[in-house]
Amino acid sequence: MIIQDYINVNLTHTNETFHRQIEIKKTQLQIARDSNMRFVAETLQQQLDELHQDHNFNALMTLFDD
Repeated sequence: MIIQDYINVNLTHTNETFHRQIEIKKTQLQIARDSNMRFVAETLQQQLDELHQDHNFNALMTLFDD
C-alpha cells in the first residue's frame, strides 16, 4: 500500500512536470513565431512534439503498471 501511494504521488508529480514543460514550450514557441524567428520556432516545435510523444508514452506505460 505504501509503495502504491508513492507510485501515485510520483506519477502525479511527473504529469504535472510534463504539463508545465509543455506549457513553457508553447509560450516560447508563440514568442518565437511572433518575433519571426523561424528557425527557433521550428526547433521549439520539434521539442514540443517530442514532449507530447514522451507524455503519451509515459501515459501508456502507466496503463501497464496498473
